[in-house]
Amino acid sequence: MIDLHCHVLPGLDDGAASLADSLAIARVLVAEGVTVVAATPHVRSDYPVTPDRMESALETVLAAVADEHIPIEIVPGGEVDLDALESMDEASIRRFALAGNPRFLLVEFPYVGWPLTLAERLIGLLEAGITPVLAHPERNADVQGAPHRLAPLVGEGVLIQITASSLTGTWGRSSNRAARELIDGGLAHLLATDTHRPSARAQALGVASRALKNPDLATWLTLDIPEAIVRGSDLPPRPVTRRRRLLRRW
Repeated sequence: MIDLHCHVLPGLDDGAASLADSLAIARVLVAEGVTVVAATPHVRSDYPVTPDRMESALETVLAAVADEHIPIEIVPGGEVDLDALESMDEASIRRFALAGNPRFLLVEFPYVGWPLTLAERLIGLLEAGITPVLAHPERNADVQGAPHRLAPLVGEGVLIQITASSLTGTWGRSSNRAARELIDGGLAHLLATDTHRPSARAQALGVASRALKNPDLATWLTLDIPEAIVRGSDLPPRPVTRRRRLLRRW
């Protein structure tokens, strides 16, 4: 499996607090079957991480992982919030590219509210040749109330990343229901851990995959799509599966 959302870099945000934490997260992920993980620190007003700081921290973790012979590939990235995008030039944005692929960027979906400028900012990225990957929208109450609202963005080319522990019930029934509706409705493209520390959350990817009860779809969400992003290849089509209609709740 490949995990493209993880706060494994130490001392940058609310994720790993130390290099020891980083190594512990890496070990847990390996034990769960993860072979590649993207280091995606928050990039927002409360964690104003710069590309230089992300790259420096990544070099430190890469060296430590090699010294400890931990068999995992760690690739760069950032979880950039919508407001931070306003103040960043394109060169900086691309340094935070997901898995180092300049065609993709992990964008943090807010936990509260539906931003009025959401579509405008995401379309702006698409026009610049950057595909936004929206992180964990199923944990937002507005999305939980009407998951189909994301359909027009997906239709434009935006990808949706679901937090694996939403499928295991960690974030409550509403997040679980929204995650399942997005996946069943063909509006989700990746599962990721969004791990912040070496806890049960880092173990959720395998559990969530099995909870789908659809091995082909689970592989597409946890390996096929993320591997295409990491390797810079074309995104494979979703495996043919029966989809449930999204329920419209007004």
